[in-house]
Amino acid sequence: MFWKKWKLAAIGFFIISVFAACSNDAEKSASEDNDGAASTHNNELIYATARDINDMNPHFYAGSMPAQGMVYESLVENTASGMEPLLAESWDISEDGKVYTFYLREDVTFHDGEPFNAEAVKNNIDAVQNNAETHSWIKLSTKIVSCNVVDEYTVELVLSEAYYPTLNELSMTRPYVFISPKDFIDGETKDGVSEFNGTGPYILTDHQIDEYATFTANENYWGGSPSIEKITAKVLPAGETTFLAMQKGEVNFAFTDDWGADSLDVDAMNQLVAAGGYQLVRSEAMNTKMIAANSSKDDNPVSETAVREAVWYAIDRETIVEDILSGTETAADTLFSQNIQYADVDLKQRGYDIATAEAILEDAGWIFESGGEIRMKDGVPLAMKLYYDSNSSSQKTQAEFIQASLKDIGMQLEIFGEESTSIANRRATGDYDLLFNQTWGLAYDPQSTIAAFTSESSYLHTTSGIAKAEELYRLIEEVMVSTEEETRKAMYADILAIVHEEAVFIPISNGSVTVVAPENLAGISFKQTQFELPFEQLSFE
Repeated sequence: MFWKKWKLAAIGFFIISVFAACSNDAEKSASEDNDGAASTHNNELIYATARDINDMNPHFYAGSMPAQGMVYESLVENTASGMEPLLAESWDISEDGKVYTFYLREDVTFHDGEPFNAEAVKNNIDAVQNNAETHSWIKLSTKIVSCNVVDEYTVELVLSEAYYPTLNELSMTRPYVFISPKDFIDGETKDGVSEFNGTGPYILTDHQIDEYATFTANENYWGGSPSIEKITAKVLPAGETTFLAMQKGEVNFAFTDDWGADSLDVDAMNQLVAAGGYQLVRSEAMNTKMIAANSSKDDNPVSETAVREAVWYAIDRETIVEDILSGTETAADTLFSQNIQYADVDLKQRGYDIATAEAILEDAGWIFESGGEIRMKDGVPLAMKLYYDSNSSSQKTQAEFIQASLKDIGMQLEIFGEESTSIANRRATGDYDLLFNQTWGLAYDPQSTIAAFTSESSYLHTTSGIAKAEELYRLIEEVMVSTEEETRKAMYADILAIVHEEAVFIPISNGSVTVVAPENLAGISFKQTQFELPFEQLSFE
């Protein structure tokens, strides 16, 4: 207990020291800059991002999702009230669930003036399907048989079998969104695109790699030209640099990015609001932040259920959310919070319990030898590696806290900060023991995260080493095509029970999207997805 208190005190002292220094430097800078902290920049939002917007091809996954959400649109939109029309005004579903007919808006054009019609929809969906391997993690991509033009503004999507998440997956930020067919290269998008013309409320007008990207309001937008005339994504290191830039008014907007990282930690956000000029807005809980464990790594202790379960018991979630996250998130006990559809399942509780963690390890044969500090088994040390997003100060602090906690039970944990793209690559290739990650979120779960359990680009290495892997994958395949609600509910309960028992996803907290914005910015709201913001609804008062 003394060690735990000492660790938290040290962390707290470090954070206070850093921001005291930041504050002094910022006050000096602010006195030299008369523009004010939250300057409106002539009806412009300049938001801080730790990463470049990257490749904006909407049929791939390297681009910034908030940026892509401004430029491209889908047929339907997932809202708190359910599925709503977007580029499709309405739709019909056949009785057997295999044919979806969409009736398109007739007043939409792409940014380059090309008409949005059934032919454009077919071209885009065919382009996605012609790169099937890249999109295999989306089960819909394996169900589409054809996309057919019925007439100029009617399109038909034919599936091989009924698939209940079809509309959910069509509403996602990518890949089933629409880019002008004129931007295709040789009739495809899998080898890149020549421009980035969507139908959305903003047009990408300038991009200097690793510096900034500028989006200008689409004056011909079918939903009406947005009030905010220009949005600039400015690449800045997260933390002190972003904090000082916001104090000086060089940027005036920050939000949780599509990897769940904030450009500012809680203390910095609160300091900006307290100084005046900024407001802080948080969404409802949207996702679960967790640690994914590589069950398939046979040459590492992480492949043992007992080791993963001991890690689970040894993490004090309440301390993390209260002292590191300042109460902005809630402690998570399961992979999905119970407000997620089909996730209200009675699962074994694993609260913070060091004694239980130690007993589990002892029973599994992990013991201290000759007074050593690290447990051993058959000559192998109980040692693992944990990867976190180097752009997230809170993940780094959590990793350090967990490292010290696991040391207390005789487990050696090395921690490594890397770019989110590097972590995603590790997840896909299986080159990890433990890594921070998060569920897809409110609009997409449980189906999207669970579908990713079988995907090589996502969580296959997390799940493939468990004893019931084959049963798990069979259940996932069946639940996605089930047409009976009660059957579907029962199968989801079985799926969640399997991964929970195996402790391959170790929950930490339930997270939300955070926005720091000028006080006079109105219309701040959130979508059902954690990956986009409705910028087109914003305006300065």
